[in-house]
Amino acid sequence: MSVLLPHTPLHRTTQVDAVGWLTLYIVLLLFIPSRLIVGPLGSAGAPSMIFGLCSLLLWGFLFLTALRRVDLGPQPIRIALGFLLFCVGVSYVLAMSRPMSPDEVSPADVALIALASWTGTLLLTHDGIHERSRLDTLIWRFAVCGGLIAALGLLQLATRQLWVDQLSIPGLSSAPPYGLTTRGGYPRPAGTSIHPIEYGVVLTMMLPLVLHVGFHHTHRRFLIRWLPAAAVCAIIPLTSSRSAYLGALIAVAICMVGWTAARRLRVMMFGLAGVLAGFLIAPRFVDSIVGLFAGADEDPSIASRTDSFSLAFEFIAQNPFFGRGLGTFLPKYRIFDNQYLLLLVTVGVVGTLAFLAVGVTAVIATLRLRRRLEDDRTKDLTVALAASICAGFTCLFMFDAFAFPMSMGTLFFVLGLAGALRRIQQTDAIPTFDRGA
Repeated sequence: MSVLLPHTPLHRTTQVDAVGWLTLYIVLLLFIPSRLIVGPLGSAGAPSMIFGLCSLLLWGFLFLTALRRVDLGPQPIRIALGFLLFCVGVSYVLAMSRPMSPDEVSPADVALIALASWTGTLLLTHDGIHERSRLDTLIWRFAVCGGLIAALGLLQLATRQLWVDQLSIPGLSSAPPYGLTTRGGYPRPAGTSIHPIEYGVVLTMMLPLVLHVGFHHTHRRFLIRWLPAAAVCAIIPLTSSRSAYLGALIAVAICMVGWTAARRLRVMMFGLAGVLAGFLIAPRFVDSIVGLFAGADEDPSIASRTDSFSLAFEFIAQNPFFGRGLGTFLPKYRIFDNQYLLLLVTVGVVGTLAFLAVGVTAVIATLRLRRRLEDDRTKDLTVALAASICAGFTCLFMFDAFAFPMSMGTLFFVLGLAGALRRIQQTDAIPTFDRGA
């Protein structure tokens, strides 16, 4: 983390650049297996979660205590996040004021800690980057890390071993135990994540950004800038995950809206070539992918999701507005495999809408920014960020994402990137003599 001291005619502005700090967060989030935790802290003991809490403290110290800052007007993503935190706080207070099973209290506290950690990541990313070049550096590092965990997944497929189960870090314990799962007779890579679904969703959110790096980081060598995209594009079809397939389809479809006709054609031809290669090399695997959707009516996992609605609505009816409290609906009651359904139960209609509002606000703010831009590279980044956010929020229909720190850490980080880009562009639009400390 470095300190930048830009000069203006009237002021000296001290700005803290958080790119180095956030790079360390990305490394902790993606490279330390999510199952490795600080034992006494339980599910809140993932190193990335602890680091996110430190990010929240750092953000508070650096930005809330600032005597004077550039007046950029309201920041919509921060406002939406604040409303979400308010709703979750109301839900928590109401839950603690009612009779509650003793084994629900600790999970409720852990859920608040987790949300605070992700909030710290979002806010520090949103407010801690002050130059577009530094934002590009962070996105490049994020893409490289994404390419590396994608390569790990390819290695797991090739060797049919997890490898990360052999990793031991002093001070961290593993719970629950590891295992390489299969679907249709084919192994499902999980990288360093808890479950293959989470792994696929994380890669899906990275997909638009690694493509942006490939297309627009032209100051880097062709092979270097395209390696992350190549690895991510290669592993997503091999995850055997409906969530990953749906998220990737949505992400690429949104990206195509912002691409030129020639680029759209090239990407479509590349995708078609990949499908044909899959038919030729592994026709049974392609058939298994088709079966995930064609045979969905007979899939026990789909049946479990649909059968959960009646039970969920019973709980929603008891506390429709603010729910029964975030984290209080334990897996022993039911696993919904649908984060939105779980949010309706735990934080109610108001809290669920507040959570959705964070994503919707980020997408709208980012795409509105695109209308004012003339630089093709920045315009493409706005679309890539919007595509990543849309993919992430869509995939939450498919699993209980709040129980998976890597997927939620990635989602809140990308939300922070969207806010950072908007704020940087606003700052660049302010005349130099109007900038304060």
